[in-house]
Amino acid sequence: MADWSGVFPAVTTKLTGTGALDLEATAASIERLIDNGVSGVIVLPMLGENACMSIEEKAEVIRTAKKAVKGRVPLLSGLAEITTEAAVERSRQFHDLGIDGMMVFPSIGYKTDPRETEAWYRAIGGASPLPIMIYNNPIAYGVDVTPDILQALADVPTIVAVKEETGDVRRVTDMYVACGDRYRIFCGVDDQIVESVALGSIGWVSGMTNAWPAECVELFNLSIAGRFAEAREIYRIMTPAFHLDTHVKLVQYIKMAENVVYGAPEWCRAPRLPLDGDERKRVVSILEKTVKDLAAHYASRAA
Repeated sequence: MADWSGVFPAVTTKLTGTGALDLEATAASIERLIDNGVSGVIVLPMLGENACMSIEEKAEVIRTAKKAVKGRVPLLSGLAEITTEAAVERSRQFHDLGIDGMMVFPSIGYKTDPRETEAWYRAIGGASPLPIMIYNNPIAYGVDVTPDILQALADVPTIVAVKEETGDVRRVTDMYVACGDRYRIFCGVDDQIVESVALGSIGWVSGMTNAWPAECVELFNLSIAGRFAEAREIYRIMTPAFHLDTHVKLVQYIKMAENVVYGAPEWCRAPRLPLDGDERKRVVSILEKTVKDLAAHYASRAA
């Protein structure tokens, strides 16, 4: 149903200093990502501040993204709701808006047990024909879509992929052992991408690709091709920045990365606040060093 693979950035939603949607900047960032070779685009992920958006704002972001993408790559939207009823309604709305798939969070208001987790994804999977990527991030949401749950959901044809973000790279192998090739496994943690691909992941839902799309696409392609010595050179330069993707302030950090690299707006929606003081200095220092070291790496290759 959905032959997804490659680098799918989790796109940040650009905002003004007052917290309003900056749709022009959002569209420009999507164009930049596609120009630099990404294989798909995911709007309204956690990084897109999904839970802070109204229903109409989510629709506006999707419409903007659809116009920007122009069918060149798959366009997915995050789906983050509290109740099953709302999630089912949203999945149908997203289908009507003409997207190509959804990355579905667990309930963001309640930590479901395994039986409830299966029922949640089964209900959403049956609500529309849109293919689904399960967003498995137990660190942030307290719900783990385990290999056993994935086995139970194997009869739901619309569930086609898993964004694996447990933080334990061994889970990639555990999913293949339990489910074979039933699901398309995407790495969901920037600082595990080389390890995940080595174990069989075929895609990457990436945060820092927002800032460095060409470099992240190259890193992924080198890893897929088994050219790990070359991949490690880039990976070791980028890993300090990639570690920022696993922090509770990943939204602020990755928007700051976009600001440092190409001048995108850093603004987030409250309760998130702009970085300041020593924290801001530390994050900017990491990002500026990454910019410098990448430039040196590519200059030495060109020499």
